[in-house]
Amino acid sequence: MSENETSSSSQETVLLPTDMKSLHSGTKQDYIGSEIVIIQGTDGRGSEASRLIDKSIQQQQDGQYSEAIKSLQAALNLFQAMGGVQKQSQVLAWLALLAYNMAEYESSISYSQQCLSLNQEKPDSTITMQALFHLGNSYRHLQEYDQAISSLEAGLLMSRNLQDKQYEIATLNNLGLVYKSRGDFTKAIEYQEQSLRIMHELQDNWGEEQILKNLGNAYYALNDYVKAISYYEKCIELSISLNNVRGAVKVFKNLGHACYLLGDYSSSIKYYENRLQLAREIADQRSEEQSLGSLGVACEALGDYTGAIAYYEQRLQLARNLQDIRIEKKALASLKVACYALGDYARAMKYQQ
Repeated sequence: MSENETSSSSQETVLLPTDMKSLHSGTKQDYIGSEIVIIQGTDGRGSEASRLIDKSIQQQQDGQYSEAIKSLQAALNLFQAMGGVQKQSQVLAWLALLAYNMAEYESSISYSQQCLSLNQEKPDSTITMQALFHLGNSYRHLQEYDQAISSLEAGLLMSRNLQDKQYEIATLNNLGLVYKSRGDFTKAIEYQEQSLRIMHELQDNWGEEQILKNLGNAYYALNDYVKAISYYEKCIELSISLNNVRGAVKVFKNLGHACYLLGDYSSSIKYYENRLQLAREIADQRSEEQSLGSLGVACEALGDYTGAIAYYEQRLQLARNLQDIRIEKKALASLKVACYALGDYARAMKYQQ
């Protein structure tokens, strides 16, 4: 594989339940969800809080996440003045999600804990489940795995009691990620396979695609490349059917690496070439450069130094176009070694100079 790429096992996808995706790119309706109705009565503070929530939605859609948090905090202050416990709890859950998406995990934990404490006064199972979900995911990023597992398992129990399949799927998958992070890949696979079975029942192809990739990554980390390839290939089928080209570019890299590590260099080259073609279609020059490097390495493993040189030369030209000195030096070094292996010493000296 190309020396500048990270291993496939380092990639992971956190799943969010459908009604919680709004802080990524959803609509106002997705963001508000179906749990509570924000505007009630004619209280001016309630109308102002509603306006602030609308403003925060627009801000997060525009990528103004810090401003969105400020708007939600202002709305929270108004709800506190009005004494609406359930509304305060919901806003705190949204704040926890937004902080999580901004990688502010300690803030997300703080908002989640406030939400859980406040929600005890007038329990709302859905809001509690949301808070536990954000709490578990944030603890995972902080490597506090016991707390992460405790929070997510509590949320999993609630999702099953409420028969909320979306939360159950997401929580199972994310429990798998916790166990993967702590090195227990067998347990990680167990949870993610449970998640996959439910996702398949619901015929949610987008979610199934992500879980298949996560399972492939888990088996890759276990050095079980045969099973990793099996899951990656299923994932690729879905990626292509969903026209998820960027997703396919990532998984083709994983497939190429797994085949390379099995010594199946011909299949490795096939997958790297697929990745190269797609990367060029979407003008992803970084993936293109990585693919060219990986193809050169795989050709060398087959003893095809002429083919390796052709790929390395393309990589060298692309590195110069990108003005990436580090990659240019790596491409020149690879070219020199391949030329020496081919016996073309004059060409090797040219690249050395």
